[in-house]
Amino acid sequence: MIKFNQAALTCRCMALALALGALALAARAQPIDVVVDPGHTPARPGARSADGRPEYGYNLALTGRLAHVLAQRGLRVERSDAGALELSLTERTVRTGDARLFVSIHHDSIQQEWIDRGWRDRFRGFSLFVSERNPHYERSLACARQIGAELRGAGEVPSLYHATPIPGENRPLLDRANGIHRFDDLVVLHSAKSPAVLVEVGVIANPEQAGRLALPVVIEKLARAIASGVQACLARAGP
Repeated sequence: MIKFNQAALTCRCMALALALGALALAARAQPIDVVVDPGHTPARPGARSADGRPEYGYNLALTGRLAHVLAQRGLRVERSDAGALELSLTERTVRTGDARLFVSIHHDSIQQEWIDRGWRDRFRGFSLFVSERNPHYERSLACARQIGAELRGAGEVPSLYHATPIPGENRPLLDRANGIHRFDDLVVLHSAKSPAVLVEVGVIANPEQAGRLALPVVIEKLARAIASGVQACLARAGP
């Protein structure tokens, strides 16, 4: 018969628990590399595509793939909506703390006046936004440039209509080649403690684009392009 020393076993279990706890604490102490934010929520689903689909569904599909690709490439990734679907804009940035980069994914609409004029098919392409009120504005801009360059390399084109000098647009255009605009009052950009970029991936108000941006092959291509831009940005920033 095997005899157990209960006191010794208890000490060993306690030591193992403490060791595991220390490892878990060390893991949590490591900064998150990238926070991926699916813009909008089920209750506030954002824009509508040309065929009536909510933007939030598009955002979820792309952020899911983006987070997966980033994690596959060895980056520590967190979702801003992890465990909570209905979060305010400031809650999203507060909960994610001092990550190295905050990326918010959206899909674009156009001005109602342009829709009423039948101009839906005139608008396509991606747009990127940064805020000068972000504490890491220059770093945000550098990351936006990297993401824009990778999207162009994947065959996407920048949409520049947000710089149109009309009410509701008129956003300062910082980088024409990469479609980067300044939008100082976007809450997720200026309230983030880390560098932050908002990506309008494409214009779902355009019927052709609405169908294309829902295709798994296109979602995968966009996720990989954005992930490559994020990687390049973080590599330049250092550990």
